[in-house]
Amino acid sequence: MTKRRSRGDGGLHWDDKRQRWIATASLGYDPSGKRIVKRGSGKTKTEAKNKLKEVLRDYEDGLAIAPADYTVERAVNDWLAYGLNGRDPATVKTCTILCRTHIIPALGARKLRDLSAEDVDKWLATKAKELSTRTLQGLHGCLNRAIKRAMARDKVKRNVVALCSVPKGKSGRPSKALTLAQAEAVLVAAKGSKMYAYIVLSLLTGARTEELRALTWDHVDLDGDPDASPPIPPHVAVWRSVRAGGDTKTQKSRRTLALPQRCVDVLSQRREEQQRDREDEWSRSDLVFTSATGAPLDAANVRRDFRKAIHNARGVDSREWTPRELRHSFVSLLSDNGIPLEEISRLVGHSSTAVTEAVYRKQIRPVLQGGAKAMDRIFYIE
Repeated sequence: MTKRRSRGDGGLHWDDKRQRWIATASLGYDPSGKRIVKRGSGKTKTEAKNKLKEVLRDYEDGLAIAPADYTVERAVNDWLAYGLNGRDPATVKTCTILCRTHIIPALGARKLRDLSAEDVDKWLATKAKELSTRTLQGLHGCLNRAIKRAMARDKVKRNVVALCSVPKGKSGRPSKALTLAQAEAVLVAAKGSKMYAYIVLSLLTGARTEELRALTWDHVDLDGDPDASPPIPPHVAVWRSVRAGGDTKTQKSRRTLALPQRCVDVLSQRREEQQRDREDEWSRSDLVFTSATGAPLDAANVRRDFRKAIHNARGVDSREWTPRELRHSFVSLLSDNGIPLEEISRLVGHSSTAVTEAVYRKQIRPVLQGGAKAMDRIFYIE
């Protein structure tokens, strides 16, 4: 004789209309007093019982029961819709592209509660054949945050993505730095172009392109105060960037840099040109660098105009260089001329010397000297 189920174990019956076994479980009452009943179905008694066990197990673990059709796609779409509030629009756009292009097509149909660490490992390994490590990190981060959000809302027991590591992806274009001869050729080729002051300032101070695009004239002092004690040289305050909120990349990125004489000269000329142009209605911005219409520069503006400005530089293929590599060149040129790693790290605003050493520096010679003085010596003007 079949043993009767204990009270609270749920029920099991045959549904003639659906031609399936139906398992039910009563999970108490909602705030309005309505009974909470969850159901699972199967073609056999065993299948229906197993689904009933899952429902009861999740309930005992303190989890709300996720809908049977709650998939990875739904979790990702919920995160995109509600989990990115307050983020920079560019970040939202990037995350959306990564999710729509790579995550949802490959894993979207998988039920979230059935997703395993092995599924994620295989997916990342497949993507590693065609994507860079940086992109893989972005994919892992998006999926991880989406499932973490779902877990916080009791849609799944654990976040299996957090258990998976990111494999090494396809090798990207390695960063590089200009030699002194190439740097001189770039400056000669860019002279007279609208990007000349931008290129000089980036190459001779190591400022990030995102910092230069946000630079305003009230943060530039071309005179300094030679009578102060100690004397204050001409300088630029790198305190802003085009990031969300206008903050620099890190706290140490907020720095004030002495200007080499060549920077003082080109910025003085740049300011005179802008003052003449301010008679035009469009040029009312206090930005040091603007587009031809006086609007703030974006990354595409800078990249296009930079390559156009250095097109005729001897020994330099403009198609193979980007504006950020002027910063790499700044680090390498200082290192070649004996500036210690710690000083270079402070000049470029790194949070530690580890990034300077691993990413930017090409050579080091431990001789103590100042950055601006070294650049004046490198790019000597008679």
